[in-house]
Amino acid sequence: MAKGEGAEQFSATSLLQNRPTSPDGVRLAKDEKKGRLSVCNKLCYAVGGAPYQITGCALGFFLQIYLLDVAQVDPFYASIILFIGRAWDAVTDPTIGFLVSRSPWTRFGRMLPWIVLSTPFAVLCYFLIWYVPPFEQGKVIWYLVFYCLFQTLQTCFHVPYSALTMFISSEQKERDSATAYRMTVEVLGTVIGTAVQGQIVGGANAPCNPGDLALLNGSNSSLPQTGPDVNITQPHISLTQTREAYMIASGVICIIYILCAVILFFGVREQKEAGRPSHKSERPMSFFQGMRLVMGHGPYVKLVMGFLFTSLAFMLLEGNFALFCSYTLGFRNDFQNILLVIMLSATLTIPFWQWFLSRFGKKTAVYCGISSVIPFMILIVCVKSNLVVTYVVSFAAGVSVAAAFLLPWSMLPDVVDDFKVKNPDSHGHEAIFYSFYVFFTKFASGVSLGISTLSLDFAGYITRGCSQPAAVDLTLKMLVSPAPIVLIILGLIIFKTYPIDEVTRQGNRKLLQEMRDSEQDSETDSTELGNMA
Repeated sequence: MAKGEGAEQFSATSLLQNRPTSPDGVRLAKDEKKGRLSVCNKLCYAVGGAPYQITGCALGFFLQIYLLDVAQVDPFYASIILFIGRAWDAVTDPTIGFLVSRSPWTRFGRMLPWIVLSTPFAVLCYFLIWYVPPFEQGKVIWYLVFYCLFQTLQTCFHVPYSALTMFISSEQKERDSATAYRMTVEVLGTVIGTAVQGQIVGGANAPCNPGDLALLNGSNSSLPQTGPDVNITQPHISLTQTREAYMIASGVICIIYILCAVILFFGVREQKEAGRPSHKSERPMSFFQGMRLVMGHGPYVKLVMGFLFTSLAFMLLEGNFALFCSYTLGFRNDFQNILLVIMLSATLTIPFWQWFLSRFGKKTAVYCGISSVIPFMILIVCVKSNLVVTYVVSFAAGVSVAAAFLLPWSMLPDVVDDFKVKNPDSHGHEAIFYSFYVFFTKFASGVSLGISTLSLDFAGYITRGCSQPAAVDLTLKMLVSPAPIVLIILGLIIFKTYPIDEVTRQGNRKLLQEMRDSEQDSETDSTELGNMA
């Protein structure tokens, strides 16, 4: 009986709101029209996500081999640079997020000034990362300082950009549509970053020293040369030309970075009203209060831990694959094309995984998508080096990379919904869920790069060597196959305990809709009583 009365009241309320002669109806219609975004607005917003992916992909695939073979930094110090830079990047996310949330509103909005002001300094620091200073003493400090500065300035760009979603429209449907545009452009950004950096640098590989092992060991017979053939770089390409190629590639990426920021600034307008909470009297929870609630939510912890292990696996593969192709497989002049195949495969298969998770469920997509790379990881280290086999394995790895890229951002909203259902009085926690996930993944990335580079140092990695000791060959094989496989298996075991399946997800969505409907009814009743008074 009460349910029928509630339904009848809701219908009456809906009729009152939709009356064309009602001032409230006119106001709602105007607000809806104001919240609509054109295709141009969505594209301009989406373009803003490209710089983060382009620079991140270039750094992830090429920074390690650049520091070792081009800048000629000792592997131990290179591991320190990579670890501290990524760890610092992880720490800056919640810090910058706090500062952005406390920043005042300006005539250009709250988020856009952060994006515009950080861009020129971020571009300068990114360019200097790929510049070899004309001195040896202090070279490590040079790369460490500019790497950390760039990560900080890029965070000043990306955190406000991520939060900008809440300010471009008051309509949830428009925000979701703009986010879909953004994800498409971000995936294309990974391809652009790999293509620009790889194709420019690939034509000017660092020259190698074929006699290094002989000098160290007295002869070439005691230690095998890695790869089926030692691919000695063309003698007419000097180390200076290789360094110039890295600078040209970084310059092109810097230009793309600036163009994307300009397009975002002139193509998107922040709406102050869109970011206002529905309850003006409610205060957002404090950072530490939100952290305690979020980290105490079981499904979130299991989701983050599961993706932490799988992300570590793919980060190990990403950070060491260029070295593995160059030395273990002997494809010094083809590794950039192999990396491009991986990212193209990931781009093309994201729509497939989007269909797969909607058809079979997200947990099933995790098991199938992430585990599909395991047989190919085994194949690439067991089968004798073959370029065709390597391309096939790279394409298969890209299919799994697409699943690993898409699924975390698809499953995090489900955890947020589950938290809302179980904590209906808590508000302002959404950013904490995302910021801590980013924090853990970035920190894990720093750990993986630091450990892998340090492992190569212990194995006796020879800078610019055309051949490497057998221990280096074995280490690279471990870093791209057995270690990632173990991490993937651990992650999948944790996902087994993840409690939010399709039935739970649909139930949470239904409960949240009922909560919103009830809240809307209460607000409408209060408004009508106020008008009557």
